[in-house]
Amino acid sequence: MQPRMKSPALTLPGVRDAILKIAKATEGAGLPRATLELCHTRVGQINGCSVCVDMHSRALKKLGESDARIFALAAWREAPYYTEPERAALALAEVETRLSDRSDAVPDDVWNAAATHFSEDALSALVTSIAVANLWNRLNVTTRQLTGEWIAEYV
Repeated sequence: MQPRMKSPALTLPGVRDAILKIAKATEGAGLPRATLELCHTRVGQINGCSVCVDMHSRALKKLGESDARIFALAAWREAPYYTEPERAALALAEVETRLSDRSDAVPDDVWNAAATHFSEDALSALVTSIAVANLWNRLNVTTRQLTGEWIAEYV
């Protein structure tokens, strides 16, 4: 498999830096790094983005997360390895990623569960972070970006 082209984030001047600046703005809002990485990995799984699944799985490992938590992520609802706040964040990540899958794109029960566990700042950071993960996925999947050992330098 070959990429269709170089990543648009690397081709258009300023795009990568702008995306990274948005991502940086989500830090320090009280969200555990592992929660963000779990969400990013799950979004990548849903969207079929090998670059993001690889990168964020490695980041989870670097944070000291167990293989069980990383490997079972696609089935997080049926796995005992996740806290209630992580489950709320993962549910939000899934509905925010699949907006067109239902008439009520982000159901109140999903939103309310997340709002129960996170402050408004943390929730704002989570929603923004999920949106940025989806942006990266759309750029990578559309242009068929390939993952590989090179990704380790970005983790």
